[in-house]
Amino acid sequence: MTIFIQAANIVAPVFILVFAGLLLQRAGVIDAHFNAVASRLVFTVTLPALLFTKISATRFQELFDGRQILFAWLFILITFALSTLAGILWVRAGRDRGAFIQGAFRGNFAILGFAMLNSAYGPEVLAPAAVVLAVIMPPYNILAVLALSLTQKRERSISGWTVTRQILTNPLILAAAVAVPFSLLQIRLPGMILESVTYLSSLTLPLALLGIGGTLSFKGIRADLRLSVLAAFLKILLLPLITITAAVYAGFRGQELGVLFFFFASPTAIASYAMADAMGSNARLAGHIILASTLGSIFTISAGIIVLKWLGVF
Repeated sequence: MTIFIQAANIVAPVFILVFAGLLLQRAGVIDAHFNAVASRLVFTVTLPALLFTKISATRFQELFDGRQILFAWLFILITFALSTLAGILWVRAGRDRGAFIQGAFRGNFAILGFAMLNSAYGPEVLAPAAVVLAVIMPPYNILAVLALSLTQKRERSISGWTVTRQILTNPLILAAAVAVPFSLLQIRLPGMILESVTYLSSLTLPLALLGIGGTLSFKGIRADLRLSVLAAFLKILLLPLITITAAVYAGFRGQELGVLFFFFASPTAIASYAMADAMGSNARLAGHIILASTLGSIFTISAGIIVLKWLGVF
């Protein structure tokens, strides 16, 4: 019974805020404009502030775990390959296939993963998690673009320079890059500035979780139900099961395993909707995959925590 309570204590606070966002959206307290502004604020300001404060406050040499990062890179490629294979086998239309592949492999680690890591291990684990997030962003973005562009016969022209520019100007990558010298040289910001940045970073998780709930929509889901459920099945059940089984056999334990678990078990990234829409893919399907995977992950993440704690590796 203790394990079940521990799992509930990790998962429930996060999804209570998500459902609060959904209820506020239904009640008309927040709307699409609020969600768009909140998402932009989190992505460009508060989440970079969180990454900066966590990375700069500790020694980068102690945070960088090459073995963990290599494992994450390898299984990002494996999960992308399996998602692509499933898309080829199960999805006929190119517009649907791109949204399906992206939804099946691209997770919401930066928000939901961070929130549950914080619940599971406390704020100290967010520093190494921030390093993992910063390092995996480039391949994640490149694979997302490939999934959406190569699956369509009439895809929008995406040049290599466009992808490179998106990566180099990504606020999360920039925040991590700026934080690394502060970490290596142990430079400390003046107290008043650090306090202000900390205030900004503290907005990240509650604002982002409310925003996730506010973007969830059941409208038109019947038309996409089959593909949404299949993509969600891959994203939150089959692919995490393969990956975390491999991680346990590779010897990852405790917080190291926790970072990998929440990275691969997190539901589909909210950003996948905007990217699908911008690149001419099926944005409606992308939104329904986000919905199905987010709701389903309440149970799959809880079950995963219970099993890993029962095995004594979490």
